[in-house]
Amino acid sequence: MFKVLKKEGNARRGEFTCPHGVVQTPVFMNVGTQAAIKGALSAEDLNNIGCQIELSNTYHLHVRPGDELIKKQGGLHKFMTWEGPILTDSGGFQIFSLASLRKITEEGVAFNSHVDGRHIFMGPEESMRIQSNLGSDIAMAFDECVKIPSPREYVQKSTERTYRWLVRCKDALDRYNQESDAVNPGQVLFGINQGAVFPDIRIEHMKKIAELELPGYAIGGLAVGETHQEMYDIIECVQEYMPQDKPRYLMGVGTPGNIIESVYRGVDFFDCVMPARNGRHGHLYTWNGVINIKNEKYANDSNPIDINCDCPVCRRYSRSYLRHLFKAEELLALRLAVMHNLYFYNSLMAKIRSALDNGDYEAFRNNYSKILDQRI
Repeated sequence: MFKVLKKEGNARRGEFTCPHGVVQTPVFMNVGTQAAIKGALSAEDLNNIGCQIELSNTYHLHVRPGDELIKKQGGLHKFMTWEGPILTDSGGFQIFSLASLRKITEEGVAFNSHVDGRHIFMGPEESMRIQSNLGSDIAMAFDECVKIPSPREYVQKSTERTYRWLVRCKDALDRYNQESDAVNPGQVLFGINQGAVFPDIRIEHMKKIAELELPGYAIGGLAVGETHQEMYDIIECVQEYMPQDKPRYLMGVGTPGNIIESVYRGVDFFDCVMPARNGRHGHLYTWNGVINIKNEKYANDSNPIDINCDCPVCRRYSRSYLRHLFKAEELLALRLAVMHNLYFYNSLMAKIRSALDNGDYEAFRNNYSKILDQRI
């Protein structure tokens, strides 16, 4: 499933194999929450901008159009015509961030849909059933993502319950994979480490879930209010107890600088809505920092977004034209901006892998870790 090809300090260059292909790591997963990239990018576009893995969300696709409908369509790959690997989040984060009137019990979470208010119950078995119906390559465990800060006592109890839920997720997915009509019987489960910013709770939880010998492990519950340094400190304390031969996924992170620093600390997989969301607001990534294309200084600028970028947008369009599209509120502005930003992120990961291949990641980190996040 996963092979570490090379290491430089804690940074790892690897290869992850799943039913829909081989993924070169470190990798950034392009987020298509509802089986589509916000910004009007298609599966064909993802191929053109170097996407290796697409990420969709269990909760949103369960609410609409419904996971059973997607199963009848042949699974999520056929439904959205994406042939590469897919990871599905468990829906836990969305339940706790979007749903109203939720009630947490040992069995799971009862809540009202944020779309139409209808009552929904989701626990480990339900989350695994939905993800089995979707047929993703990687299914994420159902967990609780607690707020930061939260009382230590609550975090402890929540983390213990998340472990019990993980055991149920493992048993459930094992059963579903053996069903004769399983969409993707090779679907694998990643466990999620929780514990807020309490190092001892994080470490104890990581030790316990590592004993389950799952195909991969994620660090969840970060980038939700803590400082960047607190996040890096948690990664450092947890990675020591993560299996060396399994992929490591830092959920919901982050800026280019966050990614570079987290790779340095041993992370292999990333996802974040930031590049697409920022693109839709005119904030575009370049190898010299972030620009706001809506600024007046770009009104008559015939240069591409970044002269060092060879994405489909930079090869054809000027800053002046893109600024005009935003000012005119043309939908094409969103599409081109998101396309550029996702290409930039995928290109960033390719450069990270190349630096690791060549044994000069430390120099790459020193050159780019801070500059890529600065506002121009």
